[in-house]
Amino acid sequence: MRTTVDIPEGLIGEAIRLSHAKTKTMVIVLGLKELINRHKLEQLRALRGVLPLVVDVPKARGRRGR
Repeated sequence: MRTTVDIPEGLIGEAIRLSHAKTKTMVIVLGLKELINRHKLEQLRALRGVLPLVVDVPKARGRRGR
């Protein structure tokens, strides 16, 4: 999709330098992917909690109870 945006030259230049992207398009795509990934990670962190964990170690290892 073609879109015209006004991005400060210093900002895009620093982003290209830090990301080693070859083009302005590539650095914008990388930035958008990073934004999406960070949001998804925050959603996963919000689900973090305490789960009761009951493990029968011998059964998990395939051994018969003694």
